Amino acid sequence: MLEEHEVTVLGAPHNPAPPTGTVIHIRSETSVPDHVVWSLFNTLFMNPCCLGFIAFAYSVKSRDRKMVGDLTGAQAYASTAKCLNIWALILGILLTILLIVIPVLIFQAYR
Repeated sequence: MLEEHEVTVLGAPHNPAPPTGTVIHIRSETSVPDHVVWSLFNTLFMNPCCLGFIAFAYSVKSRDRKMVGDLTGAQAYASTAKCLNIWALILGILLTILLIVIPVLIFQAYR
């Protein structure tokens, strides 16, 4: 009974050491570009053969993998999205040029 009284009077034991903090080191490899904005642009403006939409799907998968912590999977999906975005951009520019040049040539042929 005396021991219980001493514990309640004295309180919890005190630690003489100062409290320590936790340091979290974030490595620079976590910066994997997912190309979502580029894919969205290609989806909305230049979407030949639905390449922009497919690139957008791969970009979202890359972002999901990055959030889970799977950097290898995120890099693989991001690489595929980048390749699809490049092809969508090239084909979109070529189709835009052709849509301008062909009508001009037809118009000049009928003159």
